[in-house]
Formats: sequence, structure tokens, C-alpha cells
Amino acid sequence: MPGKSTLADKSFDVLMYAFLCLVFVVTFYPFWNILVVSLNDATDAVRGGLYLWPREFTLESYRSILRNSELIGSVKVTVLRTVVGTPLSVLAIALMAYALSKRELIAWRFFTLFFIFTMYFGGGLIPTYMIIKSLQLIDSFWVFVFPGLIGVFLMILVRTYIEQLPPELEESAKIDGANDLQIFASVVLPLCVPVLATIALFIGIGHWNSWYDSYIYTYKPELKTLQAVLVKILNQYQTGAMVSEAEALAKSSKRIPVSGESIRMAVTMVSTVPIMLVYPFIQRFFVKGIMMGAIKS
Repeated sequence: MPGKSTLADKSFDVLMYAFLCLVFVVTFYPFWNILVVSLNDATDAVRGGLYLWPREFTLESYRSILRNSELIGSVKVTVLRTVVGTPLSVLAIALMAYALSKRELIAWRFFTLFFIFTMYFGGGLIPTYMIIKSLQLIDSFWVFVFPGLIGVFLMILVRTYIEQLPPELEESAKIDGANDLQIFASVVLPLCVPVLATIALFIGIGHWNSWYDSYIYTYKPELKTLQAVLVKILNQYQTGAMVSEAEALAKSSKRIPVSGESIRMAVTMVSTVPIMLVYPFIQRFFVKGIMMGAIKS
């Protein structure tokens, strides 16, 4: 009878829930273990056996990171580049996608192929550095924003999304006397919120996690990003922790509060948690934005 679940349906539901629980444990537990190790005394952690809870709770690894004089400034730089770079990139991508969604655009095929070409071929590190230097972006905050302002893949995603919008909406706006910019601002942008929120997540994560551009293009300490400073701290502790396991065990009586391992775990938490807190706010747009922007009707 319709609406009445059978034994096979119940068995399938049980298996599905068990599988989802297994996936959750497999994906969540490594992150939880990193947190546990980062909160445990480093000397005690040498013994191993840390699974669910710290045996000897301590925040010394986090204090060691936060005592670094460069860290606070790097957080400001990273937050600023994320707050400034993300909306600028989203706006530039949306404008480019809207223009390329118009097949009647002069040289439409040329511009489309031109952007697609850049997805597969690049000039390399040295030519890129020379171009950025010629633009006087070295040791400038804007080197974090302008070189990667438009992601071609994300632009194609938004363009496909715009092409699926009913053309009657733009036609009615034109009848009311709206020009292209007015149509883009008042009609297209509000309808593109799901896909724009999705690419904003990608771009924001990219800005937050980026460290290589800070490493290559900036020399002033006040322009170093959080990830670049954390990499520097991590390298310092890794270099200082290059001792054998026997030596570490021999020094266990000294109760060393931090180690290269605990610092690595604390660095992972410091760099990951803030951007993870943003995801729940735009998660509801994520699947809708990806699917509607990736499927061409």
C-alpha cells in the first residue's frame, strides 16, 4: 500500500544512516584529533594514545603562537584582503559573466576563447613576477587583490547561471526604459544571489588560505598574511624540533610544554576554524548555486 514502509525500506534506511554516521566519523575524527593533540601537554603527547580527550590539558601551544609579534598584524592583513578582495572579485566576475552571457556581443567567441585559454596556459612564475613588478604592485596591499581578481572557472559558472534566467525579465525591463547597467543591478544581481554566494565562499577561502603571494610579492613584515606568518612559525618549530624520538623521550622529564607536533596542530586549528565559521551562513546557497550554474538547459 502507498505510504506504508516495508521491511526492505526500513533496512535500507538503517544501512543508509549507518553509512552516513561512518562518513561523519571518518571525516570529523581527524580534525578532532588535531584539536586534542594541540590542547595536550607536548611531553605527555610523546606517549601517544590521545584519541578523544587531552590527558594533560594546556593552552601553551596557542600561547606560543599568539606571543608572536607578527601574528596580530597578519590577522588584520588577512581579514582586510578577504573583506576587500572577495566582494571586488564577485562584482568583477558578475560583470564579466553578464557581458559574456550576451551572444550578440561583438567578438563574443574571441573573448570567450581568450578567457578559456588562460585556464590552461600561464606565463609562469618569473613572467608573472615581472608583470606585477611593472605594475608597481610589489610590496603593495593590492597585490593580494588585483592579480587574481577574476577566476575564469567561476566566471563561466556565473555566466551559465545567468543564461538560464528567463529572457522576458530583461525584455520587460528594457520596455520600461532600463539600460544594461540598470538591468544588471536591479534584475540580474538579485536573481544571482545563490551562485554569487557560492563563488564568494570559494574566493573568501582562497584569500584566507593564501600565503604564497605574500611570500613572493611582499617583503614588508606589515604586509605578511596570517598563513604566511603561520608557515614561518611552523618552519621555526620544525627546525627546532629536529631531534630523534629517543632524545625526545630522554628529555621527557623536563616537561617541555610545546613541540613541533603540538605547534603544527595548533597552527592548523588557528588557520582553519575562522573560515569554517563562515560556511554555515551561506551553506543554504551552496548546492543551489553550484547545480544551477553548472547545468545548461
